Amino acid sequence: MEIQRSARRWQDQAILLLGLWLFVSPWVLAYPANTPQAMNAWIAGAVIAVLAAFDLYKTYVWAVVVNLLAGVWVAVSPWIPAVADRGPMMNNSLIVGIAVIVLALWELRSDPDLHKQWAGGT
Repeated sequence: MEIQRSARRWQDQAILLLGLWLFVSPWVLAYPANTPQAMNAWIAGAVIAVLAAFDLYKTYVWAVVVNLLAGVWVAVSPWIPAVADRGPMMNNSLIVGIAVIVLALWELRSDPDLHKQWAGGT
């Protein structure tokens, strides 16, 4: 049973890694600390990583949905004027955001624990 449980949670592990990458990416990509792009990456990366880590412990629909919404934000944020960027952070945000969206949707679709919660069970 434990093998099946960890096999179902691989999406959370991948989302956790994506969140951690997003958090450190401003330093890796040498973006100045006082830019909106860096602040966006730090905040969104922290939210994504913390929710994914929490989701590894106990899965809740709301945590997966919030991660899904954070992924949408990260993917579209390069086109928001205050965060607009056309460099490496744009590509980074787009790739990470789309990956988080796909993984969260996949988890929502395939995890029976989430199906029970969605239907009103415990």
